[in-house]
Amino acid sequence: MRAFVYLIVFFSFFDLFSQLPIMSPFAFSLGASSFMTGLAVGMYSFSNTIGNVISGFLTDKRGPFIILLVGLFASGVSLLLYTLAIGPTSLLGIRFVHGFMEGLIVPAAFTFLANRAEESKRGRSVAISGAFVGMAAIFGPAYSGIVATKTSAPFIMSVNGIIMFILAIFAFFLLRSFTYEKKQQGKSTKHFRVRYLFKHPGMVRAFAGAFFLMFSQGVLALVLPLKVEALGFDAKTTGMLLSTFGIVAILIFLLPINRVFDKVRPMITLAFGITMMGLSMLFLSQVTELSLHYVAMMLYGIGFSFLFPSINSLLIDSSTAEFRGKAYGYFYAFFSIGVVAGSSLIGFLDLTFKGGFMLTGIILLAVALYTILGMKRNLQLTAE
Repeated sequence: MRAFVYLIVFFSFFDLFSQLPIMSPFAFSLGASSFMTGLAVGMYSFSNTIGNVISGFLTDKRGPFIILLVGLFASGVSLLLYTLAIGPTSLLGIRFVHGFMEGLIVPAAFTFLANRAEESKRGRSVAISGAFVGMAAIFGPAYSGIVATKTSAPFIMSVNGIIMFILAIFAFFLLRSFTYEKKQQGKSTKHFRVRYLFKHPGMVRAFAGAFFLMFSQGVLALVLPLKVEALGFDAKTTGMLLSTFGIVAILIFLLPINRVFDKVRPMITLAFGITMMGLSMLFLSQVTELSLHYVAMMLYGIGFSFLFPSINSLLIDSSTAEFRGKAYGYFYAFFSIGVVAGSSLIGFLDLTFKGGFMLTGIILLAVALYTILGMKRNLQLTAE
């Protein structure tokens, strides 16, 4: 069952990453303005936020099986709707439905995995789940970028929908034997736990890390495909660039270096990861040669591979199995909000390629500096 849930994680993120090279050009082809294109890219994540939070609560209440099943089937239906997009407004509606339905899947899947991870190996465990995210980041953009040159965005989304239907069928037979013991809780206890999520320092840091990780992803989703097109290359090149960071990330996730996530404090690896991502954004803002774009995406992959396990470890350390579904629900809601903020902000400001990447790099480096100063302050207080 655990291996199959990893497969669900892979295809959920595969669907997300396969959108990156094609969604902004697709929106433009339907007549969308720069702002509407940014909104179309971000709309998925906006509604995904709502789905994540609802999924977290329902997972704690009903268990992950039924939530995964409903999410997979409903996502399959929503992906087929892209064939009905005839303009920017209809695309926004479809993006909303797609994001909401798929938002049900990931919190339930990661709750399933986290509740079965050994405490002493939780860093390597989340690194393995991160490897599946990394594989999705490799194959998703490459697949859609290559296929888009011969077909269309609706065709790609329809194929993803068929995959979701197949996963739903297998989930029904493979995961229904999973038993979930429902815990009786009073209203006051539930409300306390929700407030607790936003008061615990480790949880807040996990939420912030998730937000800024996906803020940068939102900027990449909007700006990189357009910059690549402006340089005279097609969607296939964008897909290969986005896959580059996934290749680097998965190597770090699976090679023996992944032991660092069990031995080094998550806050240290978090600060390092955000720093590398910030530097990659600044590098992207300056380069025009295609080869240097690949170097920048390699730096981004190093940052991603250190940040993703760090924020997951912080969340696991700061929660218990009783309310981990809610924790992951809000955690992935911040993922979604980050994408919305990144794509919408750059679209609203109507920045140049250079300006969009530079602003993002400065923001990420500022967050890294704040994290480092916070760690120093905590060490001083401990020493006193």
